[in-house]
Amino acid sequence: MKVIGLLGGMSWESTALYYRWINEEVKKRLGALHSARIAMVSVDFHEIEMLQRAGQWDRAGEVLAQAAQQVEAAGADFLLICTNTMHKVAPQIENSISIPLLHLADATAAHVKQNNIKTVGLLGTRFTMEQAFYKDRLIERHGLNVIVPCEKDRQRVHKIIFEELCLGIVKEASRREYLRIMAQMQEQGAEGIIEGCTEIVMLVQQTHTNTPLFDTTEIHAKQAVTLALN
Repeated sequence: MKVIGLLGGMSWESTALYYRWINEEVKKRLGALHSARIAMVSVDFHEIEMLQRAGQWDRAGEVLAQAAQQVEAAGADFLLICTNTMHKVAPQIENSISIPLLHLADATAAHVKQNNIKTVGLLGTRFTMEQAFYKDRLIERHGLNVIVPCEKDRQRVHKIIFEELCLGIVKEASRREYLRIMAQMQEQGAEGIIEGCTEIVMLVQQTHTNTPLFDTTEIHAKQAVTLALN
């Protein structure tokens, strides 16, 4: 079994899901008392969020690149960045390490296409929904059509992530807001919704809607197990 490298802490709430789901998937596939071989570095999200807000992405990339090097030094065979948003600095991180990066957007896009879906709605932080590093990768590299909410709803989605979900707060009113926004994207042609922030699964699961949901956290975790066992 290969050693799975996790660059986590953004937020720790979703990183905890990664750790649990990876281990549950290993146990499911191998049985007995098997668990995953994991090397993890968890950063202080406050520092990263302040750099995001200030637009200091290069500095954020430096911090995460150093953490990724620590994950590699701990024996990881490949790396997962346990957050959608910070894939903005994925090239900077990749250039700092010699082990492969399992890109979250690539894993998600492959899963979407396996379900014969061509047009997807994308929810996440405003950085993920608005900037090219994630959305354009889905479009240009994987041939998907991507729909995002209107500006007002993008702000609402972003606020709920940072002011509630990253703090472990789950509100029914916020769930209704997300479901409303998802329904609007479906009306615009979305055949499924990418939950493009690792915390969103805390708020909205498949039991809450008939629209196919693609939980990037679970998809990424399961792809990591497949890679580790193959």
